[in-house]
Amino acid sequence: MTLAQALREAAATFESRGIEDPRLVAELLLRHALSISRVRLYQELKRELAPREEAGFGRLIERCLSGEPLAYITGHREFYGLDFYVDQSVLVPRPETELLVERALALAGERNMAAIADIGTGSGAVAVSLALNLPQVRIYATDVSAPALKVARFNCRRHGVEDRVCLLKGDLLSPLPEPVDLIVANLPYVREEEVSSKGLAGFEPALALSGGGDGLDKIRALCRGLSKELRPGGGLLLEVGMGQSQAVAKLLLSLFPEADIEITPDLAGIERVVGLMPLSAGAKRLAGLLS
Repeated sequence: MTLAQALREAAATFESRGIEDPRLVAELLLRHALSISRVRLYQELKRELAPREEAGFGRLIERCLSGEPLAYITGHREFYGLDFYVDQSVLVPRPETELLVERALALAGERNMAAIADIGTGSGAVAVSLALNLPQVRIYATDVSAPALKVARFNCRRHGVEDRVCLLKGDLLSPLPEPVDLIVANLPYVREEEVSSKGLAGFEPALALSGGGDGLDKIRALCRGLSKELRPGGGLLLEVGMGQSQAVAKLLLSLFPEADIEITPDLAGIERVVGLMPLSAGAKRLAGLLS
């Protein structure tokens, strides 16, 4: 079997099983199986696969058909234009989480910030992205999972920011050594019954998915501990799931009635990031909607 035939057959199999972008997935898996670049793959399309290469490619196809995320199979995931290593000890970074980075960078451009904390850093994708774009800011990145921090440390080294991202093991805000100017967090927000009923924890770590009965357990705990971990004028950016933004905004207003609450939708129109900011010159932006 040639590389071209292997690509065609794999793509057809993926298409028949409803896998999105079947040709691209087939190409990525074949390149990973052979450890070659895209250019070399297309230069060698007429080459015959060795039996061990064909067997290795077949194993990768089976893993993909079983539902294992492509990022875990290849060990790579692009986020905010950067390549990150991932394995099953961390969630696969999602495109919608890039909005968290964009909002943080926008705020850092408006305010003088010395320190930012990424709570529940996982692979370190958010922390590394912030560190690369804000070289003057100290980044703290916390996670309760030691294996996740190992992945984050690898990604910090890969992108040359290990000297500016301080990785800390512990739950939520507890490991922070000092108050910070901004807290960003993509915490578990999937409802517990959804994690089990949809089999979401089959490959990704349940610890990083389940947010309890309504999905907000970790978010509530973080919000209630905010006041002592934010510097005067400091803020918070939280990623939330579909339908959760209003509940989180109400919680924040109940805890910080003099704050300015912002809700930012993602590209799909889902209210994805809830922000807590010091009160601006006007009244609370969402006070009327949430009362």
